Amino acid sequence: MFMLRMGGAMGRVAAVTVREDWLDTILRGDCITALERLPAASVDVVFADPPYNLQLEGKLTRPDQSEVDAVDDDWDKFSSFAAYDAFTRAWLLACRRVLKPNGTLWVIGSYHNIFRVGAVLQDLGFWILNDVVWRKTNPMPNFRGRRFQNAHETLIWASRDPDAKGYTFNYDALKAGNDDLQVRSDWLFPICTGGERLKDGAGRKVHPTQKPEALLHRILTASTRPGDVVLDPFFGTGTTGAVARRLGRHFVGVEREPAYIAAAEARIAAIVPAPDSAVEPTASKRNEPRVPFGSLIETGLIAPGAILTDARARHVAEVRADGSLRAGSHIGSIHRVGALVQGLPACNGWTFWHFEDRGARAPIDELRRVVRTEMAMAGA
Repeated sequence: MFMLRMGGAMGRVAAVTVREDWLDTILRGDCITALERLPAASVDVVFADPPYNLQLEGKLTRPDQSEVDAVDDDWDKFSSFAAYDAFTRAWLLACRRVLKPNGTLWVIGSYHNIFRVGAVLQDLGFWILNDVVWRKTNPMPNFRGRRFQNAHETLIWASRDPDAKGYTFNYDALKAGNDDLQVRSDWLFPICTGGERLKDGAGRKVHPTQKPEALLHRILTASTRPGDVVLDPFFGTGTTGAVARRLGRHFVGVEREPAYIAAAEARIAAIVPAPDSAVEPTASKRNEPRVPFGSLIETGLIAPGAILTDARARHVAEVRADGSLRAGSHIGSIHRVGALVQGLPACNGWTFWHFEDRGARAPIDELRRVVRTEMAMAGA
């Protein structure tokens, strides 16, 4: 087994031991054996595109009798479902060992294998967070006309353990990029075609199941941060590595086919990383330090006895020295009093209550932002 280290120009190949500088490398060999030599709990995210075990019988032809360039490679052939399940269990265990406790795993498949992979994944203790449907805008036709056209593949996103805390999900960044709407679990992308599809000198596909970079872009922007380590145990022609490099993430890939490794090496070498300022995810308020309303009084940003109103001054409340509000007979937190005066079950007091600032009303959330800025400067 060799490790292929991408040099400064990403163009040289050198055989070195796996234990040295394994980041941003391609490990040549079987994924299960190779992963045994990586440090435990060293990977933030796994993206796996394992063999689908398509069980093709004979050649597939179009109505004009031309042959379809289908997946008939030896790496996709297994003697039985039991053999495939054993293989799946082995590589998932290897990935689980190198995955950090708060890391997550993505695996993609078709109806041939994804249900079997999902069952093994659950048996091993992973916890499924989502299943995502990748709906293809340009799927291959069903040439025999005896089934529905296969127009999608399924991704499973799972945490390492059922009680895993702190895994990365860049919710606010995804929402901002989706016109302030939540990103759904059905994704629409074309299959890999055109200039993105790698081909050999004879014009043939280098890899039959090359995934589109758009798919990996969404996965990595959703579930990783700059500097994270992304493992792809079935690296192929390096889509994961190419997108990771562009987005400022580290990668480590495992691949046993020399032709795929050569294609991946050249592909990744041509990638120009985006500037650091462009790849940092949109900040999430959920990750900001908690600031209680009482802190505003303690720091003098709001004085006891100050009057707060809603944006239209329909409701009025007095600030009390202990951090509570009084509005008529209602006394309590900014959230509770805000809800009571409106007759609602809940309220975000930070955005509901306003203070007067130079003749204009502004939400008290602006004062909380001042406190957070000061906390950040103190911790810098």
